[in-house]
Amino acid sequence: MSKSKIAKYLFAGLFLCFVVFSATYCHSPNPSSKEAFLTKIDSAHHYLNVNDTVKYVGAPTCILCHQNIGESFMHTGMGESFDIATKQKSAAQFGPHVAVYDKFKDFYYHPFWKNDSLYVLEYRLKGRDTIYRHEQQINYVIGSGQHTNSHIYRVNGYLYQAPITFYTQKGEWDLAPGFSDGFNSRFSREVGLECMSCHNSYPEFTQGSTNKYKSVPNGITCERCHGAGEMHVRAMQLGYRVDTTKKIDYTIVNPAKLSVNLQVDLCERCHLQGNAVLKPGKSFYDFRPGMKLSDIEDVFMPKYTGMEDEYIMASHLARMKMSKCYLNSLNAGNKNSLKPYEGSMTCVTCHNPHVDVRNVSDNSFNTICQNCHGKKVTQVCTEDLAVRQKVNDNCISCHMPKGSTIDIPHVITTDHYIRIPIKNEDKKKVKEFITLYDVSNDNPTPEARGIAYIQQFAHFESDFPLLLDSAKHYFPDNTPALVRKNFSPLIDIYFYKQDYQHLLSYVGIMQPNFVLDSMLVHKDYANTDAWTAYRIGEAFYQINNVRGAEAFYRKAVALAPYVLEFNNKLGAALVLQNKFDEAEKIYNFILTQDPEFISALTNKGYIQLRKGNAEQAKTLYDKALALSPDDKQAMMNIAGWYIFEKQINKAQESLKAVLKKYPDEVQAKDLLKQLSAHT
Repeated sequence: MSKSKIAKYLFAGLFLCFVVFSATYCHSPNPSSKEAFLTKIDSAHHYLNVNDTVKYVGAPTCILCHQNIGESFMHTGMGESFDIATKQKSAAQFGPHVAVYDKFKDFYYHPFWKNDSLYVLEYRLKGRDTIYRHEQQINYVIGSGQHTNSHIYRVNGYLYQAPITFYTQKGEWDLAPGFSDGFNSRFSREVGLECMSCHNSYPEFTQGSTNKYKSVPNGITCERCHGAGEMHVRAMQLGYRVDTTKKIDYTIVNPAKLSVNLQVDLCERCHLQGNAVLKPGKSFYDFRPGMKLSDIEDVFMPKYTGMEDEYIMASHLARMKMSKCYLNSLNAGNKNSLKPYEGSMTCVTCHNPHVDVRNVSDNSFNTICQNCHGKKVTQVCTEDLAVRQKVNDNCISCHMPKGSTIDIPHVITTDHYIRIPIKNEDKKKVKEFITLYDVSNDNPTPEARGIAYIQQFAHFESDFPLLLDSAKHYFPDNTPALVRKNFSPLIDIYFYKQDYQHLLSYVGIMQPNFVLDSMLVHKDYANTDAWTAYRIGEAFYQINNVRGAEAFYRKAVALAPYVLEFNNKLGAALVLQNKFDEAEKIYNFILTQDPEFISALTNKGYIQLRKGNAEQAKTLYDKALALSPDDKQAMMNIAGWYIFEKQINKAQESLKAVLKKYPDEVQAKDLLKQLSAHT
């Protein structure tokens, strides 16, 4: 963080302090309430700021009293995790010849600055001619620059990830993680609450959406690890003091004074990337330092044979928990100590979260190893002496080797699975799925296991349908009562199986009106009931029951009005019933939210054409194709427009362009055959 940003924090904090203290002294609490408050905190035996009624106060307030620690932390990877896109924030290299080419989608990407604003230019070439170009302004940079800088843009509060990332270790631009090998979603990847709540401090999220925010902070700050600070600030203002060398201050969490398991849970909240299954009624907002993570969510990881040496970027805790160093130390701490983790192995055994790891020498980590294993450990090391001398007896280089992550390219990180290295010839070659296991909870519920299998298929391994069969095992359906109990996961399973008749059989058992009026009625951050309604709507749509689809799309929109795809599908169902005016209102709403929502542009264009407004339809189609030249529906619609205008040659050219991009498009083939027969 720049000195100017810290100065701004301090100024904001001083202003806030002036306001708070003025309010305190002008409107002093009555003596009895003050005394009761101080008595409460002085007699506490657990952290009081775990309670969700305690409010967050913000880093500026914390830095007033903890300036040195605050300034040091703001230069760590966490402190620099997220900020506005500025030249100071960016670690990337720029220049006129910087370009990333996606050979699968045939797009080039060029990052550049226009004055003080960062842009990504997407373009396509034919020979040396530019036949398509689109500029997208970038609003945020995510990542400290230790490994990467990725890029996010904002449209009316909706956040999307841009398709290119700067990989700082190699000093090069490339497609963002998950965008390569034909999976480039261009500018449509949503940045959801799960992602944002780990890469940043808690944002103000718009419920009823998947990626819309009222505001987002600029980086991880103090209260993500120490908990909400309101009670601590009030206690300090009232003169409460505690000798923390002898007693715990229960107004604010000090992670060093948590039990081993709770301290690990705190770090696991973000350093355990996996398949997160939230407990019923919980959201990614609900975890606070001092809580058990398993009370909020279960985090599952897949286990394979032949992949012992492969790991993902944020797998630090999953890998550490595989280590004998960790497992053998679990009961070594003293639960009655002020620092009960000491003697056991946790993250802070090796890492000071207030200090940037880039400023810590390898020798410092070796010393930590020797604290447990003794300084004579090098005398019993069995590694070849020449190898040891080459790395200067660096324990970490062998026992925690650096390697490439399997989910993020061009990144080298330290593997936190501490072990004796396996010789290459001894490594298994065959990758075979074994199971999903819960890293954060030894005893997850059967329902959590089942949902984990569904999510593993939906989010990570859609080419492995046996995961859905495993999921079904946990959700019996042999009685109406069981169907009702397991309704949403059963709908999910058969939606992903694309077995729409089976899916709809559950709706029949429960009766559609009862499902709409009594079962799918809850709103939450995950939009659980809204997604169930949407998937039922999709099932009706796929079997050409448009009225059934409309009813459930309406329910999805009612529960989650800012999920634009729900609105889009409702509009499509209305168009198929010739309810053009109502459908157009829906598409207008979508375009006020996101003016570049491609399907809304093409569908609204179709309505205009059906109403005889050919010029307005063409304008909408052209805008859609200017934003997404390969959008199949927009390409088909423009062909339909040429047919409407009796420009048959151009219609044929458009249909041939569709088939060049999508050779199996049946509708394009049929239309082209019909046009050829009449020319």
